[in-house]
Amino acid sequence: MSHAETAPTSSLPRRRIDLVDLARGLALLAMFVYHFAYDLSHFDLIATDVPAHPGWSAFARLIAGSFLTIVGFSLVLATRRGVNLSAYFRRLAMVVGAAALVTIATWFAMPESFIYFGILHNIALSSVLALPFLRLPAAVLLLFSALLFALPLLPAPQMLDQPWLLWLGFAHVSGATADFVPIVPWFGCVLAGMALGKMALARQGSWSHWQARSLPARVIAWGGRHSLSVYLLHQPIFIGVLLIVMRLAVGPEQEARPFLISCLRSCVSAETSLQVCEKACNCAIDGLKRDGLWQKVLSNTLTREESARTGSIAGACFRAP
Repeated sequence: MSHAETAPTSSLPRRRIDLVDLARGLALLAMFVYHFAYDLSHFDLIATDVPAHPGWSAFARLIAGSFLTIVGFSLVLATRRGVNLSAYFRRLAMVVGAAALVTIATWFAMPESFIYFGILHNIALSSVLALPFLRLPAAVLLLFSALLFALPLLPAPQMLDQPWLLWLGFAHVSGATADFVPIVPWFGCVLAGMALGKMALARQGSWSHWQARSLPARVIAWGGRHSLSVYLLHQPIFIGVLLIVMRLAVGPEQEARPFLISCLRSCVSAETSLQVCEKACNCAIDGLKRDGLWQKVLSNTLTREESARTGSIAGACFRAP
């Protein structure tokens, strides 16, 4: 690499750049919003099915893209004076370990949809795949990024549908998983971030010397500096708090809420008005309580005969004018 290519980096501060940490922290905040809504949906505390909702799904993709773009941008900044192999492999080992921890934890917590290649898995592999691209100019990086985003539009060979190749991103299905961020097209975000990093280094300006001075900015930037630890801790905290609140808040109305939300989802999906569905679902709850079946419904201990009786009660409510 010539002196002309390395000279623009010389005036950058050697300390961490607050603006990058702030951007990563803001991405974390957006992730908190999505995951909290996801948890509320999972525990039937809201009527919206967050994973299946188009708006929430688009929001989740935007968050993943922002994280991966920052990964590429940060990699360019971190290697502007050459690759520090010790620091690089230490960071890579941390991300790989965190990704493995997520897989193991979700395997036990939700084996039917455990995370086998989520955002951390992608970051780990992308950090390796990006190394050969470090010397390329921004224009070429953008070209490769566009190519990766275009690849899913092309027909893929059936052999890429193999379960062990799903992480590539060419398969027609991803399988049941709570978080799936395959290499194609998401590595394109990393390359785009690298291109942005190259352009930022070439221009240099106040962005690299900006400091988080206000309390909110400092807190957000702190989160960005410790993003891996924050990522691993936030979901257990969210779920723990929700479980405690649910345990403390259970009353007659709260007790019926999960059943009511599930009933409304099934009813509304059948193109029935919400008002009619609410009336029918509440009728079903009253009928189950009247026949002494309500507690068995909540504890999922109905016999076959009782299940048939439950269906008859619900059917009568939905047939009523």
